[in-house]
Parts: sequence; structure tokens; C-alpha cells
Amino acid sequence: MFEKLQQYIPYLKDADTWILQVFVIVFAALLLDFIQRKILRRVQGQLEKTPNLWDDAFIHAVIKPLSVLIWLAGITIAIEVSGLSSAIMVFEVGVIFVITWTLIRFISFVEVNIIEQQKVLGQTVDKTTADAISQLLRVSIIITAVLVALQSLGFNISAVLAFGGIGGIAVGFAAKDLLANFFGGLMIYLDRPFSVGDWIRSPDRSIEGTVEKIGWRLTKIRTFDKRPLYIPNSMFANISVENPSRMTHRRIYETIGVRYEDSKNLPAIIADVKDMLSNHPEIDTSQTMIVNFNQFAESSLDFFVYTFTKTTDWIKFHEVKQDVLFKITSIVEKHNAEIAFPTSTIHIENEALLHKD
Repeated sequence: MFEKLQQYIPYLKDADTWILQVFVIVFAALLLDFIQRKILRRVQGQLEKTPNLWDDAFIHAVIKPLSVLIWLAGITIAIEVSGLSSAIMVFEVGVIFVITWTLIRFISFVEVNIIEQQKVLGQTVDKTTADAISQLLRVSIIITAVLVALQSLGFNISAVLAFGGIGGIAVGFAAKDLLANFFGGLMIYLDRPFSVGDWIRSPDRSIEGTVEKIGWRLTKIRTFDKRPLYIPNSMFANISVENPSRMTHRRIYETIGVRYEDSKNLPAIIADVKDMLSNHPEIDTSQTMIVNFNQFAESSLDFFVYTFTKTTDWIKFHEVKQDVLFKITSIVEKHNAEIAFPTSTIHIENEALLHKD
């Protein structure tokens, strides 16, 4: 396109009205940008009505970079017409930038659209994998764009790559912590001990909260008091991480004590509690279930309840646990027994001692 335009540039330079010509070029760029925005906005409205996600992402990605490309072309032509300098090389680098920007925007919009569609369809959304793939694609595009831009500016790419290999050794020593965090993030993506949205905690460190973002250097965790916690990825290679979000069940493990005078009723209480748990709709009977007399405590006869709920949701689990405990209380009361509390009994051997002077 510019080769054809350059054929007319000498004729434009011969005129004394180059300022007017620059004005016309800038006005044409402004008009063309206005028209393309209007057209693309209408096309965007029509494409959003279709179920195809790729065309939506493409139109979103193109709108702003296309405006930049139009203005870049207009400014380049205006500079060539004015005869001040040559801007062809700058235009080539600008085109590479625009294409790179468009591809990065396209990847970002595709990632968002896929995640949103999976949520609407009720499918499981793996944000960690989607984020990892999109970041790798963006990094690949940026590296490729930089190399192509250097080639356009006249640099020898082979020499640049060779220098990068030698300099990489020095950079590796200087930025070993940064590289350790990078490979730590890579191991998180590959091993996947946790994903975005998981509740994790570490018994080795004071780390507990919900994973919000897994970056290449840091992992962002939101603690339960809503404070952000930023953990270098290399740390996860040296600590134990517990992922309660992936538990299959939640456990109810409680000890209940009844009075010593209710010892005769204890076998029937234990049998009824076990029967209640076996018929409870929220208790998973396929898992371990134990209800047994456990010990002679100081002021009570203790039996323990060991069972698992079907739900893993924290709030619902406590509702189920509350219901189980209330039903155990009712069973104890039904057998004319009482739940024990700490008491002390004093035995006086000789009442006459009370009247001793």
C-alpha cells in the first residue's frame, strides 16, 4: 500500500500546500476511524447475539488496535508528505505492535468468554489451567514480536540470540530467586496441588485462605479476615500444603458425657444414636461410623460419635452437625437421662466433726 502511495509523494512535495495536504490526511484518518468504529460497533452488537465465542472475542480485540493502526498510517503518510523524515521503519514497528496488541487482547477475551460460558452452562471452570495457557500464549507472542521488531530495525537476530544465551547465564545468577519463583509457578501449574478458588492452608507456616491468583512469581491468597497474602511460588516447594477444598467428606467427631446415675440407660442411648445416624439423610453411611462408650471421666460417662457428612460445604456442614447434636440431646432426654457437666461431691465421714469446738 505504501509503495503505491510513495509514487505520488514526489508530486505532493512539489506543491507548496503540504500543510493543507497534512491536514487532509489527518482529517481522512479521523473520518476513517469514526466510520470503522460505527461499523464495528454494529457488527459487535450482531455477533453478541450468536452463541459463537470466537467472533465476539475477535471483534472486541480488533476495535481499539484498528483505530491505532489507522492513526499510525495517517501520521506516517503525513510525515512522508511533509518531507521532514522517513517514518516507514517506525510504521513497520508500529504494525508489529498493533498485531501483538490485537492477539493479546483476543486471547484475554477468549479466556474470559470461555470461563463465563462454562459458568452459565453449570460446568466446572478450571481457572488455573485457563490462566496458565493464556499466560504462556501471551509470553510467546510478546517474545516473537520483540524479535520481529528487532529484525525490522536492522538488528542481527542470530547475534541477539547468541548474546542472550551468554547473558542468560549472568542473569540467571543475578535473578536466581526470580527464576526459582518462576519454576515454582510452573510446578504449581503442572502438579496442580491447588487451583484458583481453593481453600488451602499450611501446617508449616501461618498460611490459610482462598487462592485468588497464581502468577509466575507470586500466588495471591485471601485470608479469612479478607487480607491479601502474597506467597513467593518457590516457597511451595519447601512446605506442606493442605487443600481442604478437595476433601470428599467432613467429619463429625464429638464426645458426649452422661451422668453416672444414668449408666443403666447408656446402652440404649448409644443404640438410638447409632440408629439416628444410620437414617440421617446427610450422613454418609458408606464411611466409617462409630458410636461407642469411651471412658469413665471425672464427672461423666463419655461416649463418642465419629461419622462423616455427605456435604463438604462449610456452612451446610455446621447445619448438619447442629442437627445431629440436637437429636443426640433429644435421645438422651428421651431416656430420662441428662448430659453431664463438671461436678464435685464432698463426702463427710463424721458429722460430729461439724459440731466440734
